[in-house]
Amino acid sequence: MAGVRWPPEDSDLQPPRVPAATAAAAAAAAAEMISDDDRSVAADSWSIKSEYGSTLDDEQRHVDAAEVLLGCNFPAAASDYSSDKDGTDSNEVEASVLGLLSYWDASYAEDLANFHEHGHAGEIWFGNEVMETVAAWTKNLCANVYQSQKEDDNNNCTSDSGRTSDLSGWSVLDIGTGNGLLLQELAKQGFSNLTGTDYSEGAIVLAQNLATRNGYPNINFLVDDVLETKLDRKFQLVMDKGTLDAIGLHPDGPLKRIMYWESVSNLVAPGGLLVITSCNNTKDELLQEVENLNQKKASIQELDSESGSTPAVLQYIDHVRTYPTIMFGGVEGSRVCSVAFRRS
Repeated sequence: MAGVRWPPEDSDLQPPRVPAATAAAAAAAAAEMISDDDRSVAADSWSIKSEYGSTLDDEQRHVDAAEVLLGCNFPAAASDYSSDKDGTDSNEVEASVLGLLSYWDASYAEDLANFHEHGHAGEIWFGNEVMETVAAWTKNLCANVYQSQKEDDNNNCTSDSGRTSDLSGWSVLDIGTGNGLLLQELAKQGFSNLTGTDYSEGAIVLAQNLATRNGYPNINFLVDDVLETKLDRKFQLVMDKGTLDAIGLHPDGPLKRIMYWESVSNLVAPGGLLVITSCNNTKDELLQEVENLNQKKASIQELDSESGSTPAVLQYIDHVRTYPTIMFGGVEGSRVCSVAFRRS
């Protein structure tokens, strides 16, 4: 099992880290020293990105596998997997080209060429099963949240204006939409007011082409950087599948993550939902980052004159509990987590 970092045992459904890519020269050197069996294991791990398969040839696939292996630790005993908390900060993630716009521009240029030549949709990050699970789970989550809000409104004799049980009435934003396939999956679940943004223009062109081909021409796609968003509206449902992961791999990842939470929290409408799917962060780590955001907001806002405190900006409400789990070193975990927060 390569590249797995398990958090403390009291964490819930912990996904392992996806190792960051290293320099090409180092990867090439490593490829000479790594056995074919190890290459195969790493390549299988690498393929979590897609169920469509890679357009890379076998030689490049082995280089990619070598890069994965370079970021991995192969301890002598399983217990070593929990020893990283005594070393460097467990929240630190090594920088990678996956955090750079230039990488994604090149990647989507290749995907777009493959679409025009072969009709391929490109990568599905975390695979098709996770995407379908997130979409179906989000549909049920929205229905449950609406019912809960309606009951609260009835108890408080307030209006539920702007909220509806009809999914077609929910405004949805998918940040870092990539090829836009998650929005198509949400459309199958009944959502229709759909917008996808990505800072790579190539991604948006590909997403538009795929949506038109697959019968979803009304999905709105825009070039926009979530860290410096130009959007002037709020959405009842904001989705993130892998975008925070990529942002964390930028050389200035820690700063970019702070910018991310500030921006995303402002894109979610009051009472709206934020659903984050990640393979680089555990549920508990996402909860901690949200807590940091809430504390920061509270420290710069005036205390509420009646309660003496300010409400949390984002509140945890649920997470996907049905992802397949694996057991390693006596610890159970999942390769991915999806966590939902509600905006106050």
